Amino acid sequence: MRKNGYRWVVVAAGGLLGCVAIGSMFTLPVFIRPIVTETGWSVTGISTAMTIAFLAMALGSIVFGSLSDRIGVRPVVLGGSAALAGSLAWASRAASLYEFQLIFGLLVGLSIAAILPPLMASVMGWFDTQRSLAVSLVSAGMGMAPMTVSPLAAWLVSTYDWRSSMLAIAVLAAATMLPISLFLRQPPETGEEGNAPLAESDAGTPMSVGTALRSQPFIILMLVNFFCCATHSGPIFHTVGYAVSCGIPLIAAVTIYSVEGFAGLGGRVAFGLLADRFGAKNILVLGLLAQAIVAFFFFFVRQLEGFYAVAAMFGFIYSGVMPLYAVLARENFPQKMMGTIIGGTGMAGGLGMALGPWAGGLIYDTFATYTWLYLGACGMGLGAFLIAMTFKPFPKTEAQMVTG
Repeated sequence: MRKNGYRWVVVAAGGLLGCVAIGSMFTLPVFIRPIVTETGWSVTGISTAMTIAFLAMALGSIVFGSLSDRIGVRPVVLGGSAALAGSLAWASRAASLYEFQLIFGLLVGLSIAAILPPLMASVMGWFDTQRSLAVSLVSAGMGMAPMTVSPLAAWLVSTYDWRSSMLAIAVLAAATMLPISLFLRQPPETGEEGNAPLAESDAGTPMSVGTALRSQPFIILMLVNFFCCATHSGPIFHTVGYAVSCGIPLIAAVTIYSVEGFAGLGGRVAFGLLADRFGAKNILVLGLLAQAIVAFFFFFVRQLEGFYAVAAMFGFIYSGVMPLYAVLARENFPQKMMGTIIGGTGMAGGLGMALGPWAGGLIYDTFATYTWLYLGACGMGLGAFLIAMTFKPFPKTEAQMVTG
């Protein structure tokens, strides 16, 4: 068991990096109206940049995760941080909608992919115990983004034009993320490779990357993450619109996100503590079932108080569930390939996140109501729950059981 106090420095650095990275990306919803007013670009066209960003994150996650396995976490995250700041600055100068979609969507999305999977993989390598709590604290840092970076963006754009405001966010990203990235270090060697999990078809042989990517545990983790993210991405993006369609004023409807965000902070820590005590798989399975049920509750709410209650439960659950994929990955795959594994599951999650907003818009355009979105989300959530039930860890040697 490692007793290296520096691991908590890595957790703190990871939380701050995640907060600024996610916050920078999610300033786009804050800037949409000012961008429309100044440029005349359509809301749909600007929103498409976010969909492109999710797809770029999905495709880039496994690439940059694998790169971090080869060259280390610090250069990859440092490069991603620099690219994020540069992409935001470039996007603030975009002269056309297509240029904006390409820069903000593709480049910002790839930059985030170069930051998050290597970061989570590195944190996993520093912990033999309290892994769930550690990754949940990093995730909680990301959850602070809507309560820190987004309000800052709103204040900036209320005082300056959107281009100056986005440029200011780029400067903030560079000023904070570049020096913080320097605190990242490779996890200490543990001598784990001789006790790595064994693929069933290669008993007695250390697992290779190719074997890991073809393994049943990895494929199941990808499928569960896809359906899990598809479950909550639609409600996250469309609940304010749903509330407005129910007659709730926009300024009040927006506060639903704040309630969801605050609840999510508690969920991340609570699920991390529970997973350390009762096992990551057990808590993940229960959390997925609860997420599906609560998604269904949205179908019945029409008043602001009801939205608050359901959003608080929903945010608590989905925020708590998400860090557990990294914990399960670390429990079943060697640290030397952790960037690749977490990048692969992140790719699946990114595709799920891209599906929800598009599907929700299609449902609304077809049926003129959002209620069917929540029934679909419930179905996706039940699918994630059932697939997670089939997850079986690799057999572990006695030594591996000791070292974790």
